[in-house]
Amino acid sequence: MSTSAASLIPVEDFFRNPEKTQFSISEDGKHIAWLAPHESRLNVFVENMETKEITRATGETSRDISGFLWGTTSRILYIRDNGGDENFLLYAANIDGSDAICLTPFENVVVRIVDVLHEIENEILIAMNKRNPQVFDVYRLNILTGDLTMVAENPGNILGWLTDHAGVVRIGLGSDGVNRTLLYRNNESEPFRELYTANFRETLSPISFTFDNKKLYVASNRGRNTTAIYLFNPETVMEEELIYANDQFDCESARLSRKRKTLVSVSFQGLKRERIIFDEYWKNIYTRLTELLPNTEVSVIDHNEDETKLIVVTYSDRNSGTYYYYDTTTDALTLLSESRPWLNENDMAEMQCVQYTTRDGLTVHGYLSLPVGVEPKNLPVIMFPHGGPWVRDNWGFDGRVQFLCNRGYAVLKMNYRGSTGYGRAFWEASFKQWGGTMQNDITDAVHWLVNTGVADPKRVAILGGSYGGYAVLAGLAFTPDVYCCGVDIVGVSNLFTFRETIPEYWKPLNDMSDEMIGSVTEDAELLRAVSPVFHVDNIKVPLLVFQGAKDPRVNINESNQIVEALRNKGIDVEYIVKEDEGHGFHNEENKVEMYSIIESFLKKHLG
Repeated sequence: MSTSAASLIPVEDFFRNPEKTQFSISEDGKHIAWLAPHESRLNVFVENMETKEITRATGETSRDISGFLWGTTSRILYIRDNGGDENFLLYAANIDGSDAICLTPFENVVVRIVDVLHEIENEILIAMNKRNPQVFDVYRLNILTGDLTMVAENPGNILGWLTDHAGVVRIGLGSDGVNRTLLYRNNESEPFRELYTANFRETLSPISFTFDNKKLYVASNRGRNTTAIYLFNPETVMEEELIYANDQFDCESARLSRKRKTLVSVSFQGLKRERIIFDEYWKNIYTRLTELLPNTEVSVIDHNEDETKLIVVTYSDRNSGTYYYYDTTTDALTLLSESRPWLNENDMAEMQCVQYTTRDGLTVHGYLSLPVGVEPKNLPVIMFPHGGPWVRDNWGFDGRVQFLCNRGYAVLKMNYRGSTGYGRAFWEASFKQWGGTMQNDITDAVHWLVNTGVADPKRVAILGGSYGGYAVLAGLAFTPDVYCCGVDIVGVSNLFTFRETIPEYWKPLNDMSDEMIGSVTEDAELLRAVSPVFHVDNIKVPLLVFQGAKDPRVNINESNQIVEALRNKGIDVEYIVKEDEGHGFHNEENKVEMYSIIESFLKKHLG
């Protein structure tokens, strides 16, 4: 790490699209695909591993491709929405760009991949809310012609589906709003039967069938605080074998090998990502990769069908990702690309894992990043609460944090109560606490930074998006003396109107939201008390607001309301709306513009 202050890096270098990212290998191992810019939008490129010929498979120019996968060894599937409306459609193209087609050309429909059907050529299973905007049915889709056949009709309460290893839809995850039900059937000709029902606070989430299609690997917190991985028997409706548990952190993911017909590993997010490997073949691979790529986090993100040709990524808090191709048969490791080669690691800030105690005795974990080469005393600080709120922040590279540190600010991201991954009790402690103890956790983090000497108490700002944007508004309204300014990105200002304008496919979860956030009827007094728009008289510091016009989650009216109320009061508020964006800014030019404006705003009000 550099001992002198890092030079000023252009804002474009932090927010322009990566040079190459999201590498994937075909099942036969003959081609590698990745996302890279074409006319400032991320598109799919493909390399023939024998001839080294590179072709561009897609030609999107209005919106980045959000993600892609191999439909066959010669055909790519990818998804994108329209200007941030989150109505993701599925497209297909051959690896040379020919025979391109929108497979789901329907208005106001969202597509989800259910199963790529490895054993059935040219067909996959998808879920769509085409028949009913609130629920998703399962369809068999021909990826050459777009022909659709419904294979599972949603009775109205299914939120998700799971297939067995033969591609048969065997599991339905149902909800009546507050109770979750596990539905099961032995084969396609049988009706689904109810296996298990419990309140949504209890987790019994299927991950995959075992390879004989008789039992399930599940993530469960039945009878415990943290979620663990079990082998589950649907005939007895019991967890038969504990695969892995951690008493501090939830463990919810597992990796299986189709070739080896075995459970490979489980992983969880602690302070950093942790991986527990059971399979000797993969244990040896990771041991060798760690030898070849020391002093960094290493992960295999894709492989061919016989698991001999791998795509490997290394990353850290100061490196956004470096991709390699590894051939296990020859032990040859080949550099594919750095994600952002124009950023020098020595100029990047380290992300420290920290923790502090809240006023009511909870331990909260966070990630503190300090500007390079600057003594960590009496610094201007930016509090950066995550969105969700029921997700969590993780250790690793964050271009937004690096940009802010490069401008001389210390940045703290904290996993306030309700952040997932810390067990059921920590999650439930957030229920009906928007603007309450959840906000106290952020305020207590400010006091902790001041008490440790890192923060100048007169130069603390708060910045966040979505729920983080709500936390910005709540911080300025409910603790007006803590912050000198705020930056709200697509934040909620009025919990009544927020609840009324959610997407149709969220509405089956309304009763659960009543328990977690509060009912607009029974908890009206609470919601009014914690909605910042009703407390603008308390706000006295400058605010900067960003909003996407097509945002389906936090309707533009949320930002319109708070801006109008503040301007009527005479408060300095700058408001930027983008017509081609939704929940956050994703187009490259909009991200660069947004953070250029943020830079000027913070320089003026934070110093």
